[in-house]
Amino acid sequence: MKTPDADIKPLVHPDEFVDLDEIIHLCTGGEAPWLKIQEKVFAEFAQLKSAGYDGRSKIYARGEQCRQKMGKLWKVPAHRIAFMPSAAEGMNWLARGLDWREGDNVVTTNLEFPSVAYAWKHLRSQGVDIRLIPHSNWMVNEIDLLNATDDRTRVLAVSHVSFYTGQCLNLEQLSEGIRDYHTLLAVDATHSSGVVEVAAELTDLTVSSSYKWMLATHGVAPCYFSERAETETKVTCFGWHNLSVWPEQGAERLANAPEKPMPGKLEPGNPAMLVVMHLDQALEILLSVGTAKISDHARSLSKQVSDGLKDLGFIVISPQNYDSRSGNTCFQLSNAKEMQNQLAERGILCWGEYGRVRISTHLYNGSNDVRRFLEVLSELK
Repeated sequence: MKTPDADIKPLVHPDEFVDLDEIIHLCTGGEAPWLKIQEKVFAEFAQLKSAGYDGRSKIYARGEQCRQKMGKLWKVPAHRIAFMPSAAEGMNWLARGLDWREGDNVVTTNLEFPSVAYAWKHLRSQGVDIRLIPHSNWMVNEIDLLNATDDRTRVLAVSHVSFYTGQCLNLEQLSEGIRDYHTLLAVDATHSSGVVEVAAELTDLTVSSSYKWMLATHGVAPCYFSERAETETKVTCFGWHNLSVWPEQGAERLANAPEKPMPGKLEPGNPAMLVVMHLDQALEILLSVGTAKISDHARSLSKQVSDGLKDLGFIVISPQNYDSRSGNTCFQLSNAKEMQNQLAERGILCWGEYGRVRISTHLYNGSNDVRRFLEVLSELK
């Protein structure tokens, strides 16, 4: 059995995470491990929560600090980033807010995550065509997506990195390819943000869950909204947070309530501030290491995983070229869930479903993790 030649060390030691001392964690694509330093965030939030108005002000200041860090991570102005409850809500904001007309269309793929593929489901009854472009042997071809786009395509919606194969799409190619059309590029970066560089400025909407590669947890999904998207999308959900009513109006309501611009536009109520504080802490670590360094680390480990899998005779459905790789490396297996359970019994966590096993390598993994995984997999094969 071929084992990795290079010895890649973790960028952040596994000891910095909860309960990684006796397991090999290769399932960040499903759920990331918890940073031990997040315990301090719990304690800080508890103190601030009990401190009344001043405490709340400090909590919100941490939220704005987190917004600044997200802008730095995605290389976009921080005021264009809002905190949504989930990545699904980002896509649905466009689906609800655009002025759809019969004959319009949405282009996406038939290998998409449900929250991207089905955000437009209700539009079929309005005469909007939802074009699910087929994959080719599990790969999504950017040219196929662009060929399906025309002057009635309102949105091209994709995941930056595929949940199923780990393929990383070329956002620059997609952005350039729709330049001649009045088409918005909407991207779910859940499987790229935190491990692969995300060029959000190329998109009109970029949204990401924070419980996977960004090392936080459920409840907050940062969402970038371009000026064009803001101009073309009407607000469909209102509250005290995205309207100029508090403290402007006082206690009594008036007939008119002006809407706030970004970032408040997408935040009708309070974001989940505890989770925002956790995300702020995680971003501190990600930014201190550097996205380019993390990306090269994960892609290099992905190659080691892929090479080892092919040596064992498995069919790898993830891309083989560097730029199209990500932190996820996937191989076909009919009994994927059973293999996931067998590996877990031996202290190796991965994700198996839908006829494939997904191996996720992040900044706390190294070549030793890959070697151990391949050794155990060889025994189970």
